[in-house]
Parts: sequence; structure tokens; C-alpha cells
Amino acid sequence: MVKKNYIYLFVVILFLVFSIFMLTRNPALKTIKLGASLPLSGINQNLGKEVVIGANAYFSHINARGGIDGKKIEFIYYDDKYEPEITQTNIEKLIKKDRVFALFDFVGTPTVKRVLPIIKKSKIPFISPYTGASFLRDPKTENIVNLRSSYKEEIDALVRYLVKNRSISKFSIFYQNDDYGKEGYIALLDALKKRSLSLQSEGTYKRNTLFIKQAIYDIKSNMPQAIILVGAYKPTARFIKKAREQGFQNVIFCPISFVNADALMSELGNKAENIIFSQVVPSYSENTKIANEYRKTLAFYYPKHKPTFASFESYLAAKVVVRALKNLHGEINPKAFLYSIKHLSSNMLDSIKIHYKNSQLLNRVYLSQFLDGKFKVLAQKP
Repeated sequence: MVKKNYIYLFVVILFLVFSIFMLTRNPALKTIKLGASLPLSGINQNLGKEVVIGANAYFSHINARGGIDGKKIEFIYYDDKYEPEITQTNIEKLIKKDRVFALFDFVGTPTVKRVLPIIKKSKIPFISPYTGASFLRDPKTENIVNLRSSYKEEIDALVRYLVKNRSISKFSIFYQNDDYGKEGYIALLDALKKRSLSLQSEGTYKRNTLFIKQAIYDIKSNMPQAIILVGAYKPTARFIKKAREQGFQNVIFCPISFVNADALMSELGNKAENIIFSQVVPSYSENTKIANEYRKTLAFYYPKHKPTFASFESYLAAKVVVRALKNLHGEINPKAFLYSIKHLSSNMLDSIKIHYKNSQLLNRVYLSQFLDGKFKVLAQKP
């Protein structure tokens, strides 16, 4: 009898040890944790909140239908106020305390650059950061997968359109004086050099401020025909308002995607004359299967919230992550997940084609204008 009890106790202990081993081996056994650091307060809070809303709309949709083989997706996010020092604290918390399976939807070039060494060292999947920075497109860093096209591609598309379709030859730039702005500045110089053009003038502002007066003065000293805008939406909106007051009425303003087109229009009271927008996803207003699905899902989970480019892009990123997870056979682990996300079907986002190259899944830029309350894609010469 005593011998049987020992055998029984041994079996129980063996089972407990095995269970603990399995839980430790696969922390995503019951939930799949994704983690982000993004601005939820401060001057760029609108963008961070839009990103969270877009992702959570789709994750909520999936969780309501059983998740990934019974595993729910938990999206954990912390506010960094668009300040790199806070981003570093947040990423350490996500990795060490929350033990996330993947880092997802981080926002900002200077913030992400600050934690790049941690991302590389951890080898945790770093998916769909909301930035087009070139340093995130190094094929040697295998755990980084971007959704969006790069800032270099966006700015080249803007310059190409303006030169070919509008006969523009005089360009200036307004940019945030940090890693984000410098990415745009270098991209513009390259785009102009390709076309034997040179920069007319430049103006900068400090991150998380609205001090744009000097930038207007510096740019006006050699008046351009078009200004590339590489900033956050609030200082960019103030720049456009003040520039219009200072005689820039015939100048074309060209904000890139990070500027946050919807928030910019709100700040400008929908006064969109002479503004050409660069985007990395098509308009959410289009009558396509994927855009209709996004608007329907957003309306269900966030009925008071209007569609935006930022939440649409984040929705698409969440959809990509879910599809990559569902395509796995067997244990969900980082290596298998990264392989899966890099080999998704080109049609999985329906009319928005994906193809993994240059460390990114989307490889197209959309130029648009805001007309009759909607963003409409511009026709371009071949």
C-alpha cells in the first residue's frame, strides 16, 4: 500500500514538473502576448491612440471567434509620450515583466532607434513599427518585419509626381530635428539628386514642440514651389497655417504618412487646398472588400470612432500577424512565426498586394488629395 502511494506521488510530481516545463517553454500557451510602446499622451497622442484602436478592433474580432486555436491575443501597450528614454523603459518591461511573444506596432523613428540594440539582441519578433526608417530595413536583422513602405520610397514618389505632373523644380523641406526628420531630409536630397535638382531651403523644429516660426523664415528666404513635410501633425498644421499667412498661398505642401493625414485635416479645419498627401496604404474610403471589412469591424468595436489611415494601417498589420499565426502547424514559436509572416500569400489582404522584400510587406506609395470630405488617389503620368 505504501509502495503504491509512493508510485502515485511520483506520477503526480512528474506531471507537475512536465506542466511547469511546458508553460516555461511556451509562455504563449494560453495567450499570445504582443507588446507596444507608443505615444498615448503629449503632442503626438492622436497617432498612438489610432494605432491601438486599429489593432484592437481586429484582435477583438478574432478573440470573439476563439482566437488562434483557442489562444486569445493580448495586446499590451505603454505610453512613451514620443520620448526615446521612456520607450527604453517600456520595452524592457514588455520583455522582462510581460514576457511578450512579439513586439508589435511601436510608433516613431527616434523612439525605435533608441531601442534598436535591444530589439537585435533579444531576437524577439519586431513587427510592423509605424515608421519608414531605413535602419529597420537591414536584411541582416531577421527578426524585424515592416508592413509599410519606407520614407525613402514615399519622398521619391512625391518628387517624381511633382516633377512629372506639376512641373515643379524648386523644393524645400520642413522637418523634425531628430532621427525621423533626418531620414526625410536625406531621402529628399537623394530624390532631387536623381533628377539633377537641388534643395532650395530648409526649416526645422524640435520634437514635441510647436516652435515653427524660425522654420518659416528660413524656408521663405528662398521661396520654393513645393515643401516636403516630415513632422508630427500638430507642428505641421501650425506650419501650414502660418506659412499661408506669410504668402505661401501657391506653394504645394506635401506631408508624408507619419504626419497623420486625418489628424492634420482636423487641425486645419479641412482646409486642404494645395496639399498632396503621401500614404503607404490606400484610402480607407474605397469600396473594396478589405476597406469595407475594416470600416464594419471598426464601427462594431468602436462605434463612436471615425476611420483613419493610421487605424486602417494598424488593422492591416494585426490581420497580417493573425494570418501568420494561423498558418503555423504545431508549436507557436518566434522562428516559425517569422518564417510564416515572411511567406504569406500575396492576396491575403485582398486588393492590397503584399510581397516580402527589403524587410517589408507593402511596397507601394499612394498619393492623394482631400476632396469633398474624402482622400482621393491622384492620377499620375506614367
